[in-house]
Amino acid sequence: MNWFDGRLAAFDIETTGTDIENDRIVTAAVSIVGGGEGTVSRNWLVNPGVEIPAEATEVHNITNEMARRDGVATVEAVEEITSLLAGALEEETPVIAFNARFDLTILDREARRHGVLPLIDRVGGPDGLLVVDPYVVDRHYNKYRRGRKNLAILCEAFGVPLEGAHAADADALAAVRLAWRMASRNEELGQMELFELHEHQIHWAEEQARDLKEFFEKNGRNDHVEGAWP
Repeated sequence: MNWFDGRLAAFDIETTGTDIENDRIVTAAVSIVGGGEGTVSRNWLVNPGVEIPAEATEVHNITNEMARRDGVATVEAVEEITSLLAGALEEETPVIAFNARFDLTILDREARRHGVLPLIDRVGGPDGLLVVDPYVVDRHYNKYRRGRKNLAILCEAFGVPLEGAHAADADALAAVRLAWRMASRNEELGQMELFELHEHQIHWAEEQARDLKEFFEKNGRNDHVEGAWP
């Protein structure tokens, strides 16, 4: 059986901003789907303990009032999210996340901030991670595609429905559908072993970071570009 026809763990978060070291989780979703079994889904609304900037609310529609009134404590949400993902990985079910570097780093930093055992430590280190990132995959196989490569644009390109963009549950399911569609259309991608695909993505992400850094330098910019993945 091809990897994309097995069990897949879709994961997405929405946050207070884009600073992976300092911003906080506001909503999160994990949906374990496929493989001929029933879907297991969890959603979290989190009280991040800090103000949600207006520009973040404009993206995901979660206000400070909503988070304070109905959100669970970050420590509770992060423990539950991390435990659920670790359980999936222990069964060699890959985590599917669009731009996984962002989501998994935020989750890691929140865990360390709140005294929760991080995901990487629960699965025995980096070798225990098993991630498929449609963002990295598309940039490898369609490197000459012009324009932006966000989730909505790639979903449109691959004919994947995305309703309620920037809601964590909608984005998580869109990412897993996008990964499935990519793999079903690309024989090389679809036939890879999962651990091989994970390793390939590490190298693809490094190459993509180098290319972006060179582009910035040619245009007189000295932006930091993270090459580590996931």
